[in-house]
Amino acid sequence: MKILVATDGSKYSEAAIKEVASRINAKGAQVMILQAVEPLVFSTPPQMAPGYAPEMSAQREERLKEAKASVAVAAEVLKAGGFTVSTRVVEADARTAILDVAAESGTDLIVVGSHGRRGLKKFLLGSVAESIARHASCSVLIVRMAGG
Repeated sequence: MKILVATDGSKYSEAAIKEVASRINAKGAQVMILQAVEPLVFSTPPQMAPGYAPEMSAQREERLKEAKASVAVAAEVLKAGGFTVSTRVVEADARTAILDVAAESGTDLIVVGSHGRRGLKKFLLGSVAESIARHASCSVLIVRMAGG
């Protein structure tokens, strides 16, 4: 079974990792841990040279470094449980990245943690978990934290 666990480094993602470790049989399971880092989008006047804002490049590199560390920690949890684990960090919109990587890798199950946003926050921020559940071509497990 091919499983894609989407993480954002939050406590909700940690709950999803723990759910995989406790509920899924590691034998024969291949787990990919994916973290999508939203690209930094800013507008500069056309007269500015490319790379004019080096602090943006440094911030981008720091975000990618943090994401790689986050997926490495999650991978160790699952490896300790006997899973075959790979990791991937991409710079893209989370919804698009999760669906694209799942499709290209032949994923059987996508696991995501839910932040449980409701009302205006959900409307303004959207729900990655809901979008994945609606558009995935495979099964999706949405993990909610107890009391969260």
